[in-house]
Amino acid sequence: MYTKEIRNQTSISHFLLFGFSEHPEQQPLLFGLFLGMYLVTVLANLLIILAIGSDQHLHTPVYFFLANLSFIDTCFSCTIVPKVLANIQTQHHTISHTGCLVQMYFFMALALLDDFLLAVMAYDRYVAICFPLHYTMIMHPQRCLLLVAASWLCSHLLAFSLTLLMSQFSFCASHSIQHFFCDLLPLLKLACSDTHIFQVIMFAEAALSGVVPLTCVLVSYAHIIHTMLRVPSAGGKHKVFSTCGSHLTVVTLFYGTLFLVYFQPSSSYSADTGMVASVVYTMVTPMLNPFIYSLRNSDMKRALWRLLGWKKCSTP
Repeated sequence: MYTKEIRNQTSISHFLLFGFSEHPEQQPLLFGLFLGMYLVTVLANLLIILAIGSDQHLHTPVYFFLANLSFIDTCFSCTIVPKVLANIQTQHHTISHTGCLVQMYFFMALALLDDFLLAVMAYDRYVAICFPLHYTMIMHPQRCLLLVAASWLCSHLLAFSLTLLMSQFSFCASHSIQHFFCDLLPLLKLACSDTHIFQVIMFAEAALSGVVPLTCVLVSYAHIIHTMLRVPSAGGKHKVFSTCGSHLTVVTLFYGTLFLVYFQPSSSYSADTGMVASVVYTMVTPMLNPFIYSLRNSDMKRALWRLLGWKKCSTP
């Protein structure tokens, strides 16, 4: 009996991703919807990157960070959506054990990178609005590169540590994942190893990579609002608000769904709630980000029109 249990623990070579499979009549609609969102995400974010790279006027810290965010969103979408589309189209829901861990690693690394980069962008706005005369001295190119490089390093180290711990787990129960990609909590529910230490580390990393950056964002915007209230003209306040409104919208959408899923015990995790929230931050948010940042920004719109061959556009 013991030998059989050991064999069951070590024989898992693949998992089955059964997200969205309970409603087969909705598969064509979901495939078309996800494919459309994926194509829009990749195209829109690539246009943002090309527009910023081709326009000398946009070679500033705020657009450097925005280009990085667009690149991360593109990679984030490519990590999840192609496999979802293939599963829906072929009805083969299999993913290898190694492939599952690799997908989980890149998903976590890119999600954590989004967290850190949003905090960096909030800090950039804080310096630009609260210390405008010292902005170029504080946000010099070397510091911008350092902030982005530190974000990349921290996010990959945190993701690697959790992936390494997950690779040591035994999966002796069902290998059917009730999700559309290899996420932490659905995988954790299948493990028959002791996951207590893993959950402690996971919540510690969530606090480090979620609560700390969010606190930085909130503190930055508290100072920004305080500075904005001292601006005498309504036009000046509107300009500050329009500069920061798009970033706050992205922050709210991204952090809201992440906290809904990950800041709860794994025992109370709901597969349906998790999938809906996951669709928002893996597909909807990366698709909306370029529109949120470009539609409210006249400089960005002009750069996009130049890239696409139009000589001018109407400014709001």
